[in-house]
Amino acid sequence: MKKILVVHYSQTGQLTDIVDAILGPLASDKSIQIDTLTLQPKQNYPFPWATQTFCDVFPESVEGVPCELAPLDLDPDARYDLIVLAYTVWYLSPSIPVHSFLQSPEAGRLFKGTPVVTVIGCRNMWLLAQERVKNCIRELGGHLVGNIVLGDRASNLVGVATIAYWMLTGRKDRLLGVFPKPGVDAADIRGASRFGVILRKALQDDIRSLDQDVLNAVGAVRVEPAYIIFEKRIMKIFRIWARFIRRKGGPGAPARQRRVRGFFYYLLVAIVVLAPVATLGAKVTLRLKKARIDKAIDYFSHNDLEP
Repeated sequence: MKKILVVHYSQTGQLTDIVDAILGPLASDKSIQIDTLTLQPKQNYPFPWATQTFCDVFPESVEGVPCELAPLDLDPDARYDLIVLAYTVWYLSPSIPVHSFLQSPEAGRLFKGTPVVTVIGCRNMWLLAQERVKNCIRELGGHLVGNIVLGDRASNLVGVATIAYWMLTGRKDRLLGVFPKPGVDAADIRGASRFGVILRKALQDDIRSLDQDVLNAVGAVRVEPAYIIFEKRIMKIFRIWARFIRRKGGPGAPARQRRVRGFFYYLLVAIVVLAPVATLGAKVTLRLKKARIDKAIDYFSHNDLEP
C-alpha cells in the first residue's frame, strides 16, 4: 500500500478542486491511501476579504511571519511515500497558513526524507513563492520531485480586476457581465487529472525518479519570461513596504492601519500607472538579455535550487 499525504489550505475552495482533480486517478486506485491535512489558522482569514484586511496580511506574507495554526489532525510521526503540498500565492509568497506549517516542528518530522510534489493554484505570478517553498522543503529534509501550476488565463491587468472582484465580493461571476470569470478555468481544473495519471505511474515505479520534463510536456509548468523580471522588481518594493508597515506593530495593530492604507493606494497606482511602463521595460530587457532569460526559464521550469 502506497501512502500519500495532501497538505493544503484553501479559502475559496478552488485549490481543493484542483487537488481533487489531480489526485482523481490515484484516489480510484485501491493500492493507494490518501490522507488529507487541511490547515486551519486559529484566527481564520475571512472570505470574502475586506480591503483593509486584505492589505493587512501583506507584511506578514512577504516577511514569512507565521500565524498560529489549530492543532494538526495527524500523527506527525507517520511516514508517507509522497507528500503533495498545495498552496496559493499571497503577495508573491506562499499563503501564510502554508508557510506557517512549513516552519512547524511537525513539518520537519513529516517531510524529512520524503518525496514532495508541489501544486500551485494562482493568478499568474508564482516564481518567487515557489523559491521560498523549495528552500523550506530542502531545510526540512524533503525531496522536491515535481511541481504543477494552474493559473488564471486572463492577461495581467484583466486578471487583477477579476481576482480583486472575486476576493472582495466572494462572487465568481463575470465582472460587469463582460470580463472573464475569475480564477482558474473550470476546464483546466477538470483536465488536471492528466497529471495524476503521471503521478500514479511514478508512485508505482519510483516516485523519486519522477521527471519534471514529463509533467511539463503536458503543461505542468509554463514560465512567462516577463514575470521573471516583474517579480524580482516588485518583491524589492514589497520588502520595503512590509518593513515600513511592521514597524508600527503586528497584524491588525491600530497604529499601522494608516500605513496599510498607504500601501493600498500604492497598489492602485502601481497597477494603473506603473504596470504598463514595467511591461514595456520588460520587453526591452527580454530582447537585450535573451540568453540570460532563457537560462532563468529553464531554472524555474525545474526543481533544483540555486546554490
